[in-house]
Order: sequence, then structure tokens, then C-alpha cells
Amino acid sequence: MSKFFYRGRPDVMTNYGKNGYKPNPNVKLGTAGRPLVLTVANEQRSAEVQALADLHNLVANITIDAKADENIAELEVALNKPSTQRFEKTPERNDPCSCGSGKKYKKCCA
Repeated sequence: MSKFFYRGRPDVMTNYGKNGYKPNPNVKLGTAGRPLVLTVANEQRSAEVQALADLHNLVANITIDAKADENIAELEVALNKPSTQRFEKTPERNDPCSCGSGKKYKKCCA
């Protein structure tokens, strides 16, 4: 319910406070709008990483710096997206038992 002030004016800031600050909410990592920022040690490694990014249709800005540590964490995150875990449903008390005895679950394996 919104707040009402003198003369029944609604609070105009309620919609502003609900939305939050989202400058680029739909820009995905690895696209032209938000390329991967990677650092590698040499030219050969740069070619390997660029080939891997091209294979998966990702846009990457690769910096070659022999003194800095290799940083390809953004590429690894983009390639190894976690999958949804699904668990088997446990049988209800009155369902037949899964061991094949023909008894109800509550009388056999529960």
C-alpha cells in the first residue's frame, strides 16, 4: 500500500525505490557490449585462448604481459556454466517399494 500525504498525494518515490540501479541488465559476458578481459604471458598462449574463445563464439580482449600472472578466469566462467541439479523424488509412504518386494514403502525400506 502506498503512502498518502496531505491532500491525498501518493508518494512518487515508491516506483523509483523498487527498481534499483541496472545500467546494462541484459548484456551478457563475452558479447561485443561486454567482452572478456584476459591476460596471458606470450603470443602462443594468446593464439590458443583466442581459438578457444572463437570456438564458443565469445568476444575477448586479450592482453599479452610476460610479467603479470595469467588471468583467464572470465573465460573459464563463461565456458563452465553450472547446470541445474535434479534429485530423484523419494517415494511416499503408501507407494510400492523401489526394491521390488511388492510391499508398501513404509513397511519395507522406510
